[in-house]
Amino acid sequence: MIPVSEAIEKILALLSPLPGEQVALADAAGRILRKDAVARRSQPPFPSSAMDGYAVPAEEAEPGAMFRVIGESAAGHRFAGHVGPGQAVRIFTGAPVPEGAGRVVIQEDVSRRGDVITIGPDPADSDFIRPAGCDFAAGDALRAPRRLTPADIALLAAMNLPEVTVSRCPEVALLATGDELVMPGQEPGPDQIIASNNFGLKALLEGAGARVRMLPIAHDSRAALEAAFASAAGADLLVTIGGASVGDHDLVGQVAGDMGLERAFYKVRMRPGKPLIAGRLGGMPMIGLPGNPVSSMVCGHVFLLPAIEAMLGLGTRPRMRRRAPLGVDLPANGPREHYMRATFAANGTIAPMPHQDSSLLSVLANAKALLVRPPEEGPRRAGEMVDYIPL
Repeated sequence: MIPVSEAIEKILALLSPLPGEQVALADAAGRILRKDAVARRSQPPFPSSAMDGYAVPAEEAEPGAMFRVIGESAAGHRFAGHVGPGQAVRIFTGAPVPEGAGRVVIQEDVSRRGDVITIGPDPADSDFIRPAGCDFAAGDALRAPRRLTPADIALLAAMNLPEVTVSRCPEVALLATGDELVMPGQEPGPDQIIASNNFGLKALLEGAGARVRMLPIAHDSRAALEAAFASAAGADLLVTIGGASVGDHDLVGQVAGDMGLERAFYKVRMRPGKPLIAGRLGGMPMIGLPGNPVSSMVCGHVFLLPAIEAMLGLGTRPRMRRRAPLGVDLPANGPREHYMRATFAANGTIAPMPHQDSSLLSVLANAKALLVRPPEEGPRRAGEMVDYIPL
């Protein structure tokens, strides 16, 4: 068995960033920006008014000063003339500030009679003008790599970019194995259960930016597994579920080995999730997960999410861990790194849930974090800081 940290390193060494592709900006939300996006224009492209009011020469904007209104400037409809001494232009938020005007006096600070305005006794101490390019200038860039948020999409649109270069979504072939499995909605036999790991992992991987091709469940036979592996051709990553242990019916590792799997490692010093296998099958990276539902999902968080990030060009690193104070005392940990399903109290402390069996999906569904216990760690007291991975 190898440590978790070494297993992550070996998995990441199997992977390379995928090439970029051009997509329409409307389809880019959540994608990974692969190439710096450079603004084609400045925002705002002209000095604009920050408020509704009157644009006047800055040096004349004094309490009691009077001006004759000579026109109007609205968003999308600028005043084309020049503002001279004693003149004002009615202006609205976002409208271009006309030439000759250096200040906008807000309408609350002005009284108007006909075409004449008078500045009140205590006008606001601001010019209320947004300089050209105060948000961003032509040539400024949104730097890659980054996962594009809704705010990023709005910014890129304002930069006048109808398309952006993003990482191609990794295609993951997801293969559940086992005679005991049937798909949800089917009628299981007396010794069968409903497949769940493939659905949970599909959701996890797609949430990280992958495209998942869920393969039909493979039975525990050499012929079925050989056919299933062949059907994964063309994927960027093959993920198998179950059959990676050493039982008489655990054939995934054996069949993959006979088909030329270049094994990177087998078994990891972790709990849950020890029977993990990784390597390269015919040039395609492969990760074989254990079949217990919680083990499979925990390994998905610990190993698969960093793998997807690596392929998306986000770097090669393990999941970011956070720290929180313990809410309860904990006994010493055993020889394997333990990922305990945990919840948070109202005061921010973290505590493991009462039942840690690797088959209990209901416990995982209610967990908010994986509390990480290092191998051979001694007893911990309530209030001490511990690492966790958020779920």
